[in-house]
Amino acid sequence: MTAHGASREAFAAARERLDALTDSTSVDAARLGDELAGVTALLDREVSLRRVLTDPAQPGEAKAELAQRLLGGQVGGPAADLVAGLVRSRWSQSRNLVDTLEELANTADLTAAQRADRLDDVEDELFRFGRIVSSNTGLRAALTDRAASKAAKSELLRSLLGGRADVTTERLVTRLVTAPRGRSLEAGLESLSKLAAERRDRMVAVVTSAVPLSDGQKQRLGASLARLYGHPMHLNLDVDPEVLGGIRVQVGDEIINGAIADRLDDAGRRMAG
Repeated sequence: MTAHGASREAFAAARERLDALTDSTSVDAARLGDELAGVTALLDREVSLRRVLTDPAQPGEAKAELAQRLLGGQVGGPAADLVAGLVRSRWSQSRNLVDTLEELANTADLTAAQRADRLDDVEDELFRFGRIVSSNTGLRAALTDRAASKAAKSELLRSLLGGRADVTTERLVTRLVTAPRGRSLEAGLESLSKLAAERRDRMVAVVTSAVPLSDGQKQRLGASLARLYGHPMHLNLDVDPEVLGGIRVQVGDEIINGAIADRLDDAGRRMAG
């Protein structure tokens, strides 16, 4: 198995363990996400500890016991068990462990939103916030200012999102802004949006139309895209009066524009319906 394959296999096993944990309604998914985020921050900061916990020369069980001792009393049992399982695995790079922990933390938070039947709202809010950031250079500068404190950025986000967005959205965005870990804000928001879509096993289509689509048009477009791609589809909607051909659809790296009728069967023919 290659080094890259080692991390990939460890990541897949970690996702399975997280799903098994969060399938139990006795596990507080939001608390689990918060605790895993705390461990992510710790290991991102403490490079020497991260290297010890991912050292392939050390027995997996010894590393798991070390993790349990370090985290005992700091996090709940589910989080400690999950981290212990992670460090038993082999990782090609120590950073891969932290990347995985971060994704598990975000997934746990999204699971909490899903349980509360708020996942659709969180997906839409993440998308809209990304659009706001991309169109407001002053806001983007404030949120990415390396000289600004985490507390100042958190307070700015609280003033923008507090009471206006789901608590999960605010938590996810605040973590991203205060601990970007080398990513651009746009890349981080896109990653969160994809993760939210995956939670429902759906693909994401970014739909930009010259005029707002009616509910019927959205339903027909979503159904046609699902047939075209063979996968359930979540639509992120935006309006731009100057969009060519009246509509532009992007799914991953593929862009469908103007001649949408050629690709989307009945949806294209019924856009005016």
